[in-house]
Amino acid sequence: MTGEQFGDIVAQEMYREPGGPGGEAVLRDVLRDVLAQGRAVLGDGRYETLVCVGEIDSVPVVTFTAPWGVREVPGVSPAASYLRHLGAGLLAAGAWEYEMVASYLAGCPGAAGCWSEREILELLRSGDRGGSGGSAGGGDVGGASGAYGGERVAVTRLRGWPPPSS
Repeated sequence: MTGEQFGDIVAQEMYREPGGPGGEAVLRDVLRDVLAQGRAVLGDGRYETLVCVGEIDSVPVVTFTAPWGVREVPGVSPAASYLRHLGAGLLAAGAWEYEMVASYLAGCPGAAGCWSEREILELLRSGDRGGSGGSAGGGDVGGASGAYGGERVAVTRLRGWPPPSS
């Protein structure tokens, strides 16, 4: 994903016009701030905080999130289809078997106390038999996103960064 594409997604999540006033120049300045300081707060809305969480192969990994922590908002139980989607991604990574993925997801905020390991394990296995489970895939995007426990997270590798100087 390019920095410009990331900027468009961030703008949409902030209910702003993609490529809005100042467009690329504003995005370039904001991303430089995020990379230099690790964080940039663009407002007090849900997804108006950008955070650089590190690098992968010398490519910055940037996410957008809310300025508040997960424990500061009431949890929301995830839908079965969303748990299948998360589980599919974890399984596709290849490090964990079904039981470990189910155990992990059952202990996460939102799911804990609402979904048992057994129920999640059944969801994951039903997704393998053509259920409505999501699929993990990297394609050329290099990121993942989703809503969990009332909080949205998107981690994106910014390809083509830094942009050419103007």
